[in-house]
Amino acid sequence: MSLIQPRTPAGTVELLPREQVIFQHMMDVIRRGYESFGFVPVETPVFEVKDVLLTKSGGETEKQVYFVQSTGALKQGRDPDLALRFDLTVPLARYVAQHERNLAFPFRRYQMQRVYRGERAQRGRSREFYQCDLDVIGKDKLDTAYDAEIPAIIVEIFTELGIKGFTIHFSNRKILLGLLSAWDMEDSEKQKLILREIDKLDKIGPAKVREALIALGLDAEKVDSLLALVALKGSKDDILAALNARDETHPIFLEGRNELTKMVASLRALGVDEARTCINLAIARGLDYYTGTVYETLIDDHHAFGSVCSGGRYENLAGYYTKSKLPGVGMSIGLTRLYEQLAAVDLLPPAPHKIHILITQMDASLAPDYLELAATLRKEGFSVENYLEQSKLDKQLKYADKKNIPLALLIGSRESEAGVVQVKDLVHHAQFEVERGDLVARLYELLKI
Repeated sequence: MSLIQPRTPAGTVELLPREQVIFQHMMDVIRRGYESFGFVPVETPVFEVKDVLLTKSGGETEKQVYFVQSTGALKQGRDPDLALRFDLTVPLARYVAQHERNLAFPFRRYQMQRVYRGERAQRGRSREFYQCDLDVIGKDKLDTAYDAEIPAIIVEIFTELGIKGFTIHFSNRKILLGLLSAWDMEDSEKQKLILREIDKLDKIGPAKVREALIALGLDAEKVDSLLALVALKGSKDDILAALNARDETHPIFLEGRNELTKMVASLRALGVDEARTCINLAIARGLDYYTGTVYETLIDDHHAFGSVCSGGRYENLAGYYTKSKLPGVGMSIGLTRLYEQLAAVDLLPPAPHKIHILITQMDASLAPDYLELAATLRKEGFSVENYLEQSKLDKQLKYADKKNIPLALLIGSRESEAGVVQVKDLVHHAQFEVERGDLVARLYELLKI
């Protein structure tokens, strides 16, 4: 029988244990950050009914969808009626519409699951990847005070992950939309096209954006005014002052400016480090459903990564599924992509010690004692692994080191008779003897737990 070559499908990520521990640690940090602001977990099925998932047929999204079909249906020639989710936003919209009567609003949820897209597999573009989404959904209305919580959560998470240089760029789409409306450019589809072009500034530069905006019907003078506005730099107070100095009276512009001002005040009230956020009026977000505040998070020394965490405010999450108006604000961390980007520039957090202690096998006759000690230590809150077969000590210690276990306990016949334990610190390359009665306290001290 010929062997099948073991391989993973293109566009998927499979990690070795130490790498997986780091990935899981990042996920745990994100989860703690979300929960610390009162968000609760939600999970939805990996696949959805096709007509529920594909609310806009024929678009780019449908070209990337994986359809699900049983072998029985395939043999019968039936079209698939299920499809793998391509993001977590559409499942959230369906979930809220379906369970609306049983949810407490504002509904704060987070969701950390895999999504699937039929992309051409390449660096930074996976077919299967984790997204970690956070949204707060209101019923009929949602105060803009919620908008400031999103950057506060991102700062808490990224700081705990040890990402030292990052900045959350934020703006409010109403400022640009109000300006366009004041110029009698009130066609909503044309406005969307203009904002999409502005969102390309970092990629194609102002000259090409200027050319595209003129082609969309804006005269050169207004295009230059618009580009000057989105190019504003300085502190948050500087940019707010510049916006206040403009002689604009359109209500949408004024609403956006007021919301941006409230956002800055709320960030300060939440104690968010000033250096971690900035107003960037060029942040428009290409997705059309954003209606107000928008965010993009950039790693300061690696802008080529693009946004590693983004989101914004939308006015009606579930319009395809319910007549209820469900406004919200949210953001998403593409965890798989973030992990790969940080790994590429050696910025991943260190691997945490998931197993605290390895109890080595020094004497087969003491095997029951080793098991009893492990049980005792687990009751004290330590994670403990027993090495259960006889082997050279050097091999056992190399095993511990490869599994990132920081401490090994060595007990031979002499230690057993004397009531002591040899503790080997594999991180600091030290070894010392501890009285059996003092072992738990000493382990707490060494592991800092």
